[in-house]
Amino acid sequence: MALSARLQARQTQSLVITPQLMQAIRLLQMSSLELERFVAAELEQNPLLEEDEEGGAAAPTPTDGGEATADTEIAADNTALEAIDAERSDLFPNDSGYDASPAHSPGNTAVAPSAPAEFGVEQTLAARPSLDELLERKIDAVFTDPAERAIALALTAGLDEAGYLTIEIEAVARSLDVAPERVELVLGTCQDIAPTGVFARSLAECLELQLAERGRLDQPMQTLLANLEALAAGRSAELAALCGAGHAGLKRLVAELRSLDPKPGLAFVHEPTRTLVPDVFVRPGPDSDWIVELNDAVLPRLIVNNSYYAHVSSRSAPQERAFLDECRDKAKWLTKSLDQRARTMLRVATQIVRRQEGFLTDGVTHLKPLNLRMIADTLGIHESTVSRASANKTIATPRGIYEFRYFFTGAIPASAGGEAHSSEAVKHRIRKTIMEESPDAVLSDDAIVALLSREGVEIARRTVAKYREAMRIGSSVERRRDKRLKAAS
Repeated sequence: MALSARLQARQTQSLVITPQLMQAIRLLQMSSLELERFVAAELEQNPLLEEDEEGGAAAPTPTDGGEATADTEIAADNTALEAIDAERSDLFPNDSGYDASPAHSPGNTAVAPSAPAEFGVEQTLAARPSLDELLERKIDAVFTDPAERAIALALTAGLDEAGYLTIEIEAVARSLDVAPERVELVLGTCQDIAPTGVFARSLAECLELQLAERGRLDQPMQTLLANLEALAAGRSAELAALCGAGHAGLKRLVAELRSLDPKPGLAFVHEPTRTLVPDVFVRPGPDSDWIVELNDAVLPRLIVNNSYYAHVSSRSAPQERAFLDECRDKAKWLTKSLDQRARTMLRVATQIVRRQEGFLTDGVTHLKPLNLRMIADTLGIHESTVSRASANKTIATPRGIYEFRYFFTGAIPASAGGEAHSSEAVKHRIRKTIMEESPDAVLSDDAIVALLSREGVEIARRTVAKYREAMRIGSSVERRRDKRLKAAS
């Protein structure tokens, strides 16, 4: 067969992702904070874009979770929604749903007011020094010798978050070209001036420093500190004999150890206080329905200044008019994309509320299995659109503020062939069962499987173990040991 070059005409269809379309995709998956920063940057760059301070641009109207209000907009918005769909590879890793914890527990939720005050809560909080700042001030006040001050600062740089020294004395001595004995002396002084327990090289030394300050470092306590591994293993009889204190005496020693701080440096780790502003509010409505509405405080309100455009463009040169035309097109597309983002987010939130009404009414045990396809099929949009609209968004419910993703959970089959159970609800049952177990009857994973089976949940032992580890709950052996230690103290 001869090979030759020839022309061939083909007709194909493909989706061309324009810069405007990419912008709409990015906007949909942005959090409220990211969106605020993006809009601020656009306001600086585009002279035709302005904030609507009078609130003239109407936000999408709130919908009732019990009615099909959101579905009436499907036909009008379907074309625009399809434009920002993408491939399945852009979805969340697990198509069956999400495994996410609430963004905040109901008891620790701080909801910002819709109209921000002149001063926020963060501006009224007193600044607290970090551990490094505190130690540097004390080192400057105590050490007059520049060489010793350098050693002390090098030791401070080797502290971890808990306040433990993570570098070797010999390494500090070599780096500063001093004798290890001198570093040891400086370390002793640092342990004296620092919060008690800081600059310790091990847990035993940390506890020893605190006991020495209390005047409680007697021989039985020193023996107990030298055998912390036996204490962790729960070998009470062996420890009682080694300490010569008897069972009652050992119990008092252990109680005193428990009163100490094993990680003194953590007292100086201060997380910044953040006010969580939800994207969507859900509140009870009439006739046992739920009202879903967007939070106006996080919705940018932008307008295109057409009067300014008309005034300037009529007097501009062709090159300047081309620039103004580009700015006007960008501004129009941005306002349209923001409106579409708000509408899509509201529709997705409405469907979540409709399907998870049991959670809002009766709690986490009534969560239902939910995945992206269920919402996408109902709204007539692509799964990737639901994915983006759910990413980095929070919803305020009467039970607290949760991420959208929290309501997307996998399905655990029912043992009697009934309705499937939500994986998050099953996790809650496992956690509750373990918290209520008796110290004398710690449940194994197999025992938990049997209990859940009697409640109608068909689950494998390895799944119970996976959920337990995800919730940072120890095995039955670890829990039994911890309960014995608590009983001994």
